[in-house]
Order: sequence, then C-alpha cells, then structure tokens
Amino acid sequence: MIPLKEILHSFSKDQQQDFISYLDKKNKRKDAKDIQLVNLLLLNTLSSKEICTKIYGKENKAALHALRKRLFDSIINFTANTNLKEESSTDMLLIRYILSARTYLQKGQFDTGYKILDKAEVIAKEYQLFPILNEIYHSKIQYAYTNPALKLEELIAVFKENQQQYLHEEELNIAYCKIRKTLQEVHHLHKIIDIKMMIENVFEEHKITANNSLSFKSLYQLIQITNISSSQNFDYYNIESFLMETYNQIKIHKSKYRQLFYHIEILYVISNTLFRNKKFEDSLEYLESMLFYMQQNKGKYQNEFQPKYVLLKSLNYNFLGKPQKAIAILEPIILKKNINTDIQLDLHLCLIVCYFQQKELQKAYKLFSKLYHSDSWYIEKVGIEWTIKKSLLEILLHVELGNINMVDSRILSFKRKFRKHLKEIHQEKVITYVQFVEMYSKNPEVIENIEFHEKVENSFIWIGREKEDIFMMSFFAWLKAKMTKQDIYLVTLELVKG
Repeated sequence: MIPLKEILHSFSKDQQQDFISYLDKKNKRKDAKDIQLVNLLLLNTLSSKEICTKIYGKENKAALHALRKRLFDSIINFTANTNLKEESSTDMLLIRYILSARTYLQKGQFDTGYKILDKAEVIAKEYQLFPILNEIYHSKIQYAYTNPALKLEELIAVFKENQQQYLHEEELNIAYCKIRKTLQEVHHLHKIIDIKMMIENVFEEHKITANNSLSFKSLYQLIQITNISSSQNFDYYNIESFLMETYNQIKIHKSKYRQLFYHIEILYVISNTLFRNKKFEDSLEYLESMLFYMQQNKGKYQNEFQPKYVLLKSLNYNFLGKPQKAIAILEPIILKKNINTDIQLDLHLCLIVCYFQQKELQKAYKLFSKLYHSDSWYIEKVGIEWTIKKSLLEILLHVELGNINMVDSRILSFKRKFRKHLKEIHQEKVITYVQFVEMYSKNPEVIENIEFHEKVENSFIWIGREKEDIFMMSFFAWLKAKMTKQDIYLVTLELVKG
C-alpha cells in the first residue's frame, strides 16, 4: 500500500496547506473527496475502515483504493511542481538559455547566440553544473567556424577538462552506489568484511580522488562514504579533520542554499562526529547551523530532520551534565508517530539510558518493555551494533532491578547470539565486560575484592579518551561506579571528560 499518511506527515505545516490549496484549485467538482481524505490522514487517529466510513458512509474498499491512487498522483505532481519552482530554477534557466542560443545560432544570428551561451557558461561554472557546461561547450564548438575571434583549441581544451570533471563525478556516483549496496548486503546477511579495505578497493577501481572542484552533491557523497567507514569501525577521531576540511569547501559553495537536503545531512554528520569525539559544545554549534538550514525554504525539511536533530541535541546535553534538559526534549518526541523506525528506536534507547543513569529505573523499564520485538527483527531494522547495545542495557537494567533470573537468561542469550560476531569484529572486550557483569550479578560481594578490581583494570585496553568510543565508556562507567561506590552518571561524566 502507498504510504500516503507517512508522505503527508513528512510535509511541513506550510507544505500541507499548500497541497490542500493545490487540490482545491485542481478540483472541478465541489464534492471531490481528496481534501477530505488528506484531512483524515493528517488526523492520524483513524483506521482505513473508519476513514472509508467517514468519506462514503459505508465500507467501500474499491472506491477508497481509487481515491488513494488519485491522491498519490496529485502528490507526485505537487512535489514535482514545487521542486521545479524551488530548487531547479538555475538549471531550468540555463536550459532555456541553451535552447534560445541554439535557435539563434540555427537562424544565423551568431553574435546573439554566443552572447547567450557566454552568459550561461558563467552561471554554470559558478554552480559547477558540469552536465550543462557540457551542452554549452558542445554548442559553442558546433558553431565555432562562424566565429573567427574564437580560439578553438582553447575551447576544446576547456571542453575536455569539463568532460573529465563530469566523468570523475559520475565515477564517484557509481562508487557511492556500490559501497552503499555492499553495506546493505552486509547489513541484511550479517557478513563481516573489512569496510575500509572495501571502500579503498572501490575508489581504486574507479580512480576516485578528492579535489577542490567537486560539486556539492559529490562532496556530500564523499563525506557520507567517510562517515560509513568510521561508524563501522568506531573510528570517528581520524575522520574529523577530513570532514572539517571538506566542509570548508562547502561553506563557500554557491549551492549551499540551493541544495538544502545535502547541506543539512552534512551538518548532521559533522555534528555527530564531534559528539562521538566528545566535543559537545562544538557539536551543538553545528546542530544550530543544521537547525538554521532546516528552517530555510519555509521549513521544507524541518519534519524530516527534526527527530535526528533532537536525538543528537539530547545526547550532547546528557554528556554536558544537563540530563534533565535531555529528558525534557526526548519525552515529547518519542510519542510522535510517522518517524523513521531507526531514528525512533534510537530516541527510545537514548531516553532509556537517561532514565537509567538518573536512577529512574521504573521509567526506564516501562519504556524498555515497549521494545518487544525479537533481536532478529531489530538486527534487520537497525543493525547488529544497535541490538548489542540494547541487549547490554537490558542486562544492566535487570541487574539494578534485582531480577536475577532474567539477568541469567539475558546473559546466556547474549553470549549465544553475539559472541561470534564480537570476536569477528575484534570487540572481545564486550564479551569480557559481560562476564564481569555476570560475576557481579551472581555474587555482589565480589565488587569489594581487590583481585576483582585488578582483574577488571587489566582486562580492558583503552586507546585513550579522545579515540575511545563514547558508548563503550558509558557501559564501563557502570562497572567502575560499582567498584568505587560512586554515582554512575557522575562516573560517566568523569570518564568522558578525562
């Protein structure tokens, strides 16, 4: 079924009203039911059967299906028209210039034709529109024999240089697709591969190099590929400088207002990297830039990016020692519907962690009980790393609540499901961590034992505060808090601050 409700809720409030106005102008009949269907879908409280009864006074599946199909066609046309107006004005202008220039050239009005092409070339260069430049140079070369002042060899050289840039970007696009497709297969089939090596091989195959003349979209793709590699290997420390250098190119890019979606995504990636590197204030600064661009163009992408923005903002607040602020912005958003599953689950887990660290265990347990799907389902939806974090948190929650039988059961399940994977990705320290938790749950007095303390200290090889994964440190903070008889949240902040 076409996800009409999800599509409509992804629109901003202004877009929703614009769409209703669009339907009203388009409708020839006064009794058209498409606007009624939109309003009922936006209410988000009725089932399909109830919507059908509201519109037709009885159950009429065939009529509702036809109405939904017509509404979907209207959404496509509305979206296309809106995007043509808002984002492709430069492209459309240049296409009109090229068509006009060719008309004059065909009529023998060569001076006029070339003046229009020159004007188009300046704009296309400014926005790095390589495919359009290709068409401009093609027309210039085609009629070069009519222009004695034109330096043909120089024009051909510029044309070939643009072709190389265009091909380079197409190769990057192919490489980006291959990498994402491979990672999707890894995600679904749970394969273990060397992500960094795979990316390097794809780049070598397609002769990909970063350079200052890449278009905005290509810079975005390059950042996304780098981010994928770092997230798979928990290595955010080594990509930060690359991200910042690349963003310096983006800040002066002519398309930064025109390509809002890519720009917002890039700001999110940078902010997330800074958070993972424990630079919380810097992360919040980039989040504010992200919010600024989310609000541009009548908040076109506000709804789409708001959950990710809130998630990252709450995480920064929590690690800045402002847990109540984090909780205050998380609690309302987890009640919202029509949020992407992966972000919705991240929001839930983040709030559970905040409750847990503030000793609000019953709230944490109540929220955790809503994560009722199987581990296989979560692995399929959000990946094995997220599922491991959820399972670890569940074990700790049962330990704190004194549910010893549940602890034993969950630890046994954890070892059976994740031991092999953790060994394959060289994260044996997670298995060791679970063993210490098991020892404590079976014999809490062991925490007083000096030998236990020494064993814990000697079992974990840390790579330094700057490089160590922030979530790994948070889990270890629980164990350290037990050994030092301190508050878990305060120990977490101490470890993270260094």
